Amino acid sequence: MELTFRFAERGDTPLILKFIKDLAEYEKMSDEVIATEEILENWIFDKGRAEVIFAVAEGQEIGFALFFHNFSTFLGRAGIYLEDVFVKPEYRGRGFGRAIMKKLAQIAAERGCGRFEWWCLNWNTPSIGFYKSLGARPMEDWTVYRLEGKALDNLAE
Repeated sequence: MELTFRFAERGDTPLILKFIKDLAEYEKMSDEVIATEEILENWIFDKGRAEVIFAVAEGQEIGFALFFHNFSTFLGRAGIYLEDVFVKPEYRGRGFGRAIMKKLAQIAAERGCGRFEWWCLNWNTPSIGFYKSLGARPMEDWTVYRLEGKALDNLAE
């Protein structure tokens, strides 16, 4: 089965949201999705803060990846941060996830990026094994911190 890729366009916003909700369901985090089509359209297409690629097989989108550029001061150049990647369950085990990651690595290389990185939930051992098979390594010396909601508002005041 041939796999192709295409960048998302504004009219794909409902499909992007569908993939996000499918991923959230897989991660048992559906109740955390507050994104709407309007919010996504504004941030992805109007403000240009993220990009989405679709993996297409047999004329339909079977996977997606949402990513954006971050920056490494030590390297002095941008990197790609992968926020979400998802392949529909019925298409898993066929190398499509690897193909999506390879495509993202190619985009990073073409753009001269110094890194390609992402987070993974600690319980998600199938994905952890997959990422390690690609040559990725966990950043065990780092802890992720987050300000959100009331804590973010309080600090901003």
